[in-house]
Amino acid sequence: MKKNLIVLVFIAGIAALIFVPSFLAGRGQGGSNAVQESLSTVFTVRTENAETRTLQAYIEVNANIISGNQVAVTPDANGRLVSMRVGLGDLVQRGALIAEVDPSRPGTQFSLSPVYAPVSGRVVTTPVSVGSTVSTAASLMTLAVNGSLEIEALIPEREAGQLRTGLTAEVRLEAFPGETFAATLTLVSPVLDPVSRTRKITLQFDNNDQRIIPGMFARVRLNTRIYENVVSIPQEALVDHRGRTIVFVLNSDVVQMKEISTGAIVDREVEILSGLNAGEEVVVQGQQFLTDGATVRVLGGR
Repeated sequence: MKKNLIVLVFIAGIAALIFVPSFLAGRGQGGSNAVQESLSTVFTVRTENAETRTLQAYIEVNANIISGNQVAVTPDANGRLVSMRVGLGDLVQRGALIAEVDPSRPGTQFSLSPVYAPVSGRVVTTPVSVGSTVSTAASLMTLAVNGSLEIEALIPEREAGQLRTGLTAEVRLEAFPGETFAATLTLVSPVLDPVSRTRKITLQFDNNDQRIIPGMFARVRLNTRIYENVVSIPQEALVDHRGRTIVFVLNSDVVQMKEISTGAIVDREVEILSGLNAGEEVVVQGQQFLTDGATVRVLGGR
């Protein structure tokens, strides 16, 4: 009898090992699915609308202010420079007395020979000083002709194909922070420097400003191509998905993944060639965690 009881207990134990884990596993799996279904993930995102706008592409480079037209001033007589009426940086008018030379020699006495400004301009060099011996073959000073200031810059080879005369530019000078000066591209070098891999350009100021002098440092924003009435979105909205460019478009509280084709990028605004229409709301922050059909909450509330 005792032996039969032991056998029955053993059989019951085996049955428990077989059926109880299966029962518990079934209940656990069903419970897990229920929890997952009841706790679906909601992602917090920030969005912006695709808009139709005009994009102005540009090149920004450093530049120098130079004098485009300079005139060397020479005396009419050899002798000793006895007076210099102007100094470096001064503006002079054509016909103004700017220097005097004494042509006298030992044993002779001559009247002073005046030197007049041949053109109106600014004094940019004064290679000799009062008391020096000068000749008709040597320059007393150099005048930069008024209104002849130019801006000279070097453009990298990768941007050289966009250059053409007539392009407009905004010029900023270190000497006048916060101010912008308008200029126009007047000359493009026909050759590319093989050493620096750059192409030289020359611009002229649209207006003559007497405060601007040769030698100043400038920062030039040269306007190139205009993309008119294009649909654009912020660059941060783009996602690289398996070699394709996609965005997530908001539809109520759910996002839809869309493949797009892009064009120019200007100041982190991207031209949309296809795949997206103006007015559609795209995710610009938080999209790295999204999948097609994900539920989202827009930052700041909707």
